[in-house]
Amino acid sequence: MAIDYDIKDPGLAEGGRYKIEWAAQEMPVLRLIRERFAKERPLDGLRISACLHITAETANLAHTLQLGGADVVLTASNPLSTQDDVAASLVTHYEIPVYAIKGEDEETYYRHIEAALAHKPHITMDDGADLVSELHKGHTDLLENVIGGTEETTTGVIRLRAMAKEGALKFPVIAVNDSMTKHLFDNRYGTGQSTLDGIIRATNILLAGKTFVVAGYGWCSRGIAMRAKGMGANVIVTEVNPLKALEAVMDGFRVMPMIEAAPLGDIFVTATGDVNVIDTHHMEAMKDGAIVCNSGHFNVEINLKGLAEMSTGAPERVRPFVDRYTLKSGKRIHVLGEGRLVNLAAAEGHPASVMDMSFANQALGAEYLRDNAKTLENQVYTIPEELDMQIARLKLEAMGIQIDTLTPEQEHYLSQWEEGT
Repeated sequence: MAIDYDIKDPGLAEGGRYKIEWAAQEMPVLRLIRERFAKERPLDGLRISACLHITAETANLAHTLQLGGADVVLTASNPLSTQDDVAASLVTHYEIPVYAIKGEDEETYYRHIEAALAHKPHITMDDGADLVSELHKGHTDLLENVIGGTEETTTGVIRLRAMAKEGALKFPVIAVNDSMTKHLFDNRYGTGQSTLDGIIRATNILLAGKTFVVAGYGWCSRGIAMRAKGMGANVIVTEVNPLKALEAVMDGFRVMPMIEAAPLGDIFVTATGDVNVIDTHHMEAMKDGAIVCNSGHFNVEINLKGLAEMSTGAPERVRPFVDRYTLKSGKRIHVLGEGRLVNLAAAEGHPASVMDMSFANQALGAEYLRDNAKTLENQVYTIPEELDMQIARLKLEAMGIQIDTLTPEQEHYLSQWEEGT
């Protein structure tokens, strides 16, 4: 069957196939769902357009949806996150249309989103809400086809809740990011490990003994701070939320404003979802040779435009994914991955075993929308707790771990209020 696509090179497909198979070994929960989907075909007749990071893990999700009966199209959710060999394998071996090229410019990025929307989706899957945003802004004629969507990221959920609050959201969306089996594990352990992986691959620096500044203390930033501390870095956390700041203190980290951390830090990582978290006055205060990167979804957390204006000329590409800006003061600032997701720009993103749970949420979220979309309002919903628990239970079973169950007596005790001291 001839399919349309736009990828770097179909000749890369064989290497991508090995990557997809390697990841599949670490995704037992998704495998169990895939086996059931192949038998029951719960997504028959549904068109799904997914704007996600095109990685080996995502490929396993796409294959699961395909075996469940869905007609799937993929486009990248970030210009630097695509694994070109995986994209080639999806097209060649799985006959799934993919529109994604690592390093694509902004014009190509949005042209690829247009191609995914041309699929006339019944369900959208997003990683940052770009697909849903473009659908609502420029393709309102397609909205009548859509029964619902899913959203993978904190940033995307924030955008979608803003749309819902304004009455702009025209279909229900499942906030996969808010599932316990997603943010407690993907955000914390996945982002923590993969962010450090990206930094180390890009720079080959030793983290032990370095002063490592983490902007924010949400689930992603907690994971980054925890892993940096584990590798011997001296970690500073900056925050605007007093509760999160207090938690960081109680977890053993130094907490201070970014302007105070700026002259102390060797490495800076943002993961807040907000703009200009590292601004020009912060970079002016940094030491010579400071390394700055972002692990939030969009490349807005570092004021790159301001940094360029502070510099004497264009940045120099001193290593793959490392750009050196020379300030007018003579100091040098190194930006990793063009300020985009460093774990995907300079590395391979989250390990497959943690994406196993996140993408199980995506697959079950699509099935839930098929069954319940007509009863849902145009709001953002968390996936039902029983599905969250089902995913956790399957993950434990796959790891060979058993847990206790409540006895009838214990269940009765927890359900009544009469018995006291």
